Amino acid sequence: MTRPARSSTSTSLTPRRLWTRARGTLLIVALLLIGGVILATLRSGGHHGRLDPRSAAPQGSRAVAELLKAQGVRLTVSDSLAEATAATGADSTLLVTTPDLLTGEQQTALYQAMTGSAGRTVLLGPGTASLGTLAPGVDADLSTTVSALEPDCALPAATRAGSVDLGGERYVTGATSADACYLSDGLPTLVRLPGTGTADTVLLGSAELLTNRRLAQQGNASLALQLLGSRPHLVWYLPSLTDVPADPNAADDATGTFLGLIPSGWLWGTLQLAVAAVLAAIWRGRRLGPLVPERLPVAVRASEATEGRARLYRRADARDRAATVLRTATRGRIAPLLGVPAKDAHSPDLLLSALSSRLPAAAQHRDLLFGPAPADDAALIRLTDQLDALEREVRTS
Repeated sequence: MTRPARSSTSTSLTPRRLWTRARGTLLIVALLLIGGVILATLRSGGHHGRLDPRSAAPQGSRAVAELLKAQGVRLTVSDSLAEATAATGADSTLLVTTPDLLTGEQQTALYQAMTGSAGRTVLLGPGTASLGTLAPGVDADLSTTVSALEPDCALPAATRAGSVDLGGERYVTGATSADACYLSDGLPTLVRLPGTGTADTVLLGSAELLTNRRLAQQGNASLALQLLGSRPHLVWYLPSLTDVPADPNAADDATGTFLGLIPSGWLWGTLQLAVAAVLAAIWRGRRLGPLVPERLPVAVRASEATEGRARLYRRADARDRAATVLRTATRGRIAPLLGVPAKDAHSPDLLLSALSSRLPAAAQHRDLLFGPAPADDAALIRLTDQLDALEREVRTS
């Protein structure tokens, strides 16, 4: 006689259920892979990144680079801090597109080059991550949206340009010699900090006015040409992940590990993604699926279920647990008969007070309804009989 094949239960993981559970995650992974391939394909050709003077895309800056070249300004594009600082001098302007991406060592090296140069340094959108090193004495406030702002200052380049599209980072400075222009809610979005001799540093809260799509609007082109074309040589520095600090000692430390090559902003972003992944895993792990009704193969009578549960209590010597269940059930049944709300059925004071008004000898019922656990099985049986008798007495009284 062969044994019949065992059919899968409702809780077993079939291929269909595995696909139902995993399809959402697989879809997200597939979208990320497709997006990565598309971005890699776009960047692998002649398309350059945001604020790249070689890019003709709306977010690129080729238009302003061509205008500067037409005015006789020599343009040098660099993605290395060492090459960018080496190319600067008294007749040059150093433009840093994303100073917040620089590491601490890179910011220190850049600041040393800025203080040792007689030229101009333009920082685009510097925030709290870089202001402490590159612009001491200047703090960043809450950022704002980019919109058309008026100069509201005496800086010649700003007064000639007039209204421009600025915003982004807003700055707070107490230096009286600084030029604070294009105020947004009382705080400037362009700050010029004079240095030693002809050197100065310009902080632009947003780089939108240098992009191809906004250069022709307002006085953006005028302000861009005046800020970047005041010297015959412009060094356009685009920080990259492959860049290393200009200081040889710092470079040795940074290249010793892989993490040293990653800017601090990327590390914080990775940490936030890791925390989000852990929280998502906890959320999905605690999620319960819908209840699955299942037909029982046989019908079990209530008396048999009660006897089976009693045998389990007896096998575990759980007289205390059995007595608690019996007392709780009795209190729950007699409470409505005594006029006690269900929420107060297990309160000794309220239940016994109502019981004393119904039965004259209610003092002895405290140990019966709220007493200690029985010492043996015989005591448990007596407790059961007494609880049944009490309930019958309450019903007939």
